[in-house]
Amino acid sequence: MLASTAKYEITWEKLPDDFVLDDEPVDNINQPSLAAALTESLQVASKLPPNALITTNYGICATVNQKVVVKAPDWAYIPSIRVSREEVKRSYTPQLQGNTPVIVMEFLSDTEGGEYSSKPTFPPGKWFFYEQVLEIPNYVIFEPDIGELEVYQLDGSKRYQLRNSDVNNRYWIAEIELFLGVWQGTRENRTGYWLRWWDENGKLLLWGSERAERLAAQLKEAGIEPEI
Repeated sequence: MLASTAKYEITWEKLPDDFVLDDEPVDNINQPSLAAALTESLQVASKLPPNALITTNYGICATVNQKVVVKAPDWAYIPSIRVSREEVKRSYTPQLQGNTPVIVMEFLSDTEGGEYSSKPTFPPGKWFFYEQVLEIPNYVIFEPDIGELEVYQLDGSKRYQLRNSDVNNRYWIAEIELFLGVWQGTRENRTGYWLRWWDENGKLLLWGSERAERLAAQLKEAGIEPEI
């Protein structure tokens, strides 16, 4: 499949089997936990359609001017794929294999990761790739050490604009029909800032452990001692 602009020819091709993917370890120890927390609450709340795909540090591909470009956002949500999950085990190509991600997230670390790089020449920066090549509607940059959240939205001129939060310091992500915001607390022995989801009524989407704790408390209130 082919798309073109004045300067760039973009094709949507499957990653060649002999393409060597970057196998560097994740440089932020909190990244896997942050990503897992986002995904789990969607699963627990039954907010993941059957064909949806969530990726974590996983290659999303496009071919720009006949050169393969692969970026691996820390977290991405793809509403629907058109192929079996076996066909996207190694990488994912939007348009060819399913929808374009509607949101990608990067969690900042101590190292320079280029989350703000709009470098257009090969290899392009993450910002340029998400904005100009993939045209992803929502780009989130999160600094977990201080809880700073930036949410950018693609405007009509295909440029990211920094959004303002609502009165609850949350951001409505229309494509998922949920609010995204920062929550402070403890999960899996990590106390700090987390990204979390709220529904349209402002109700927090719970993790499995929170739902179990709430159920146990309700049982005790009813005079029933929950089994351990």
